Formats: sequence, C-alpha cells, structure tokens
Amino acid sequence: MSDEKIPKLIKGGLSVDDRGRVGFVNEFNFMNEEIKRFYFIENHNKGFIRAWHGHKVEAKYVLAVKGASLVCCVKIDDWNSPSKDAKVWRFVLSDTQPSILYIPEGYANGHMSLNDDTLIMVFSNQTIDVGLKDDIRFESHYWNPWHVEER
Repeated sequence: MSDEKIPKLIKGGLSVDDRGRVGFVNEFNFMNEEIKRFYFIENHNKGFIRAWHGHKVEAKYVLAVKGASLVCCVKIDDWNSPSKDAKVWRFVLSDTQPSILYIPEGYANGHMSLNDDTLIMVFSNQTIDVGLKDDIRFESHYWNPWHVEER
C-alpha cells in the first residue's frame, strides 16, 4: 500500500427537525489536523473560477458553508512545468450534504461556484507567513475540469 497522500472527502450529514437543521462533519478533528488558520471565499457570481493555487508544504481542508462549489485539485509533478495530463480530482461540495475535502500538500487546487452566493471555508495547516512563501499559481485553465455535464 502506498503512503502517498491523496485528496479525501470526509463526509458529514444533516439533522433536520421542527426547529431547523444542524449540519456536521463529526469525523473531522481540528486538533489532529493541526489547523493553524481559516478563511472564507465568496465569488461574485456562479460560474466564476478561482484557480490554480498550489502549495508544496501547506495542506487545506475545504467546506461549503453556503451553496455549492466544484472543487478540483491536481498533484504537481514538476512545479516549473507541471504535466497538463495529470489526474484532476473533482469534488462537488454543497451545504445540503456537509463534507470536508482534504487537499494534501503538493497539490494545486481551484474551485468554481455552482450557485450565486456560494461561500466556502478553507482551513489550513500552516500560518499565513508560511502560506505566502509557499504560494505557486497557475493559469485558471491550465487544467480545465470546469465543465458541468448534462445528465
């Protein structure tokens, strides 16, 4: 079995009753993951793409707080000239199906809002000082997984 880290969806759930709903991801442990900071991202409208943003040492955890987002990530094989044929992992995160997406270090990631007013929360295992020094950007369509398939 490989020790290679890969993206992983940590599933949660919703509890609904006459008072409202409670969303949860009980399998996520902040202390074990050594979360150092968090931030929110909200695009101006649906269909807007924020990509690609890579880190050699920073891992991230992504949660859709409101709306839905297509979140993609790709393992970087060469930071100066990554393979355009690399596998792109695609995940749909939604506030109606709470889950946290783990994106390991060594990956680039991006997202596209699927609803207006989508809000995602990102947790990081590094401080802002480390994150800013470990910030590698690629053009938003370097990998192009942003299509939504009609079914």
